Amino acid sequence: MDDATRTELEAAAFRELVHHLMVKRPEVQNIDLMNLGGFCRNCLSRWYQEAAAARGIAMTKEESREIVYGMPYADWVAQHQTEASPEQKAAFEVAYTENVGPRE
Repeated sequence: MDDATRTELEAAAFRELVHHLMVKRPEVQNIDLMNLGGFCRNCLSRWYQEAAAARGIAMTKEESREIVYGMPYADWVAQHQTEASPEQKAAFEVAYTENVGPRE
């Protein structure tokens, strides 16, 4: 497989993942994604922003989040985010540190 085709397939898979999380499963909480998978929608948006920066494209956190969430982040939180349990929050601190790094 040539590099251009591989890139096209990777981009299609990314778009499908974003669509799945945005449209098909918006009820899946970021904290559960992080606790179980080691990443969440915010990670995807950060990776997108970092990829843009690596190519000299300026993009804010808000812009990259809107790409992944399909709407402004605050709107998504208001529509879909639920309060996390103390157990979820404790697990998140461990998962975040292991997968992202120490919280600032």
